[in-house]
Amino acid sequence: METEKIGVLIQADNGPGVLHQLTGVIARHSGDITSVEIVNVDAAVASIYFELSLPGPAAPLVAEIGALTVVREVKQVETLQKIYGKRIIIVGGGAQVGQVAIGAISEADRHNIRGEHISVDTIPLVGEQPLAEAVRAVARLPRARALVMAGALMGGDIEAAVREVRAQGLLVISLNMAGSVPEAADLVVSDPVQAGVMAVMAVAETAKFNIARLKRREF
Repeated sequence: METEKIGVLIQADNGPGVLHQLTGVIARHSGDITSVEIVNVDAAVASIYFELSLPGPAAPLVAEIGALTVVREVKQVETLQKIYGKRIIIVGGGAQVGQVAIGAISEADRHNIRGEHISVDTIPLVGEQPLAEAVRAVARLPRARALVMAGALMGGDIEAAVREVRAQGLLVISLNMAGSVPEAADLVVSDPVQAGVMAVMAVAETAKFNIARLKRREF
């Protein structure tokens, strides 16, 4: 049976058991929750966003959720996967992050015009532990497909974090920098703009670029 992927945005009273009531309705309609996010958790009314795979029409599910006493408003929306698509995450020093972003955003624009959906996120950071924590957190981000390590010197626990997220299926591209992170990455690129371009090409379905077919891993 074909399933429909939908987004459901709910405004609900904030308190214990609310999420249980909502997921109970979704379960009764055989919905498979693929993503959930709670916004404004400290407010009296919380925004709760679900992405679901649903085997039937969405209208009965939305109606039953709307009938709950804890729900103020509910509406079906487009999924973030459809709107923002795959995510490229760039972490590291501000100057290098900015240059990688130039390449990634320019290349993503070229593919998005052709029907692809790729978004680019950046965070400039310094310090071994903040960077290592950021790398590990990428594996928990929804829709993250590739990570670019943009800096001048990275090693130690950052290298260990890179190896961990690669083992979880995340593509990691590193700038050619001092330290051991380049040894742990899938691909090493000297030019930061080109690193951003290659990251997007590697995840775009509209590109004919496959890292697995490369005869070398440093450029």
